[in-house]
Amino acid sequence: MFDLFTATPAWAQDGGGAGGLGSLLSGPLPMLVLMFAVFYFLLIRPQQKKAKQHKEMLGNLRKGDNVLTSGGLYGKITGITDNVVVLEVAPQVRVKVSRGHIAGVAGGESPAAPAPEKK
Repeated sequence: MFDLFTATPAWAQDGGGAGGLGSLLSGPLPMLVLMFAVFYFLLIRPQQKKAKQHKEMLGNLRKGDNVLTSGGLYGKITGITDNVVVLEVAPQVRVKVSRGHIAGVAGGESPAAPAPEKK
């Protein structure tokens, strides 16, 4: 009688048809490598690029620049240190903001500057 639960010597050496390069490429390791590559190119790399641009922008801040904070305040830089930026948000109104919370440089006139009156 033929027993399916015991392996014959021929089956044990063959490995049931699995083995070689074909089984290596169809295993879980290539799928993990592929998933990591997709995550790297779609998530990690763009985030690193954005962080590098933000760090470069923070390094180029100068007194007199009009900026926007991450909290939504527009202002003109009147003082700057390694960690703190002093912004003038209205005439004679100054606030201290952490340098890392500067979201970007705003072009043109500061919205804090008084608008000329129309007559």
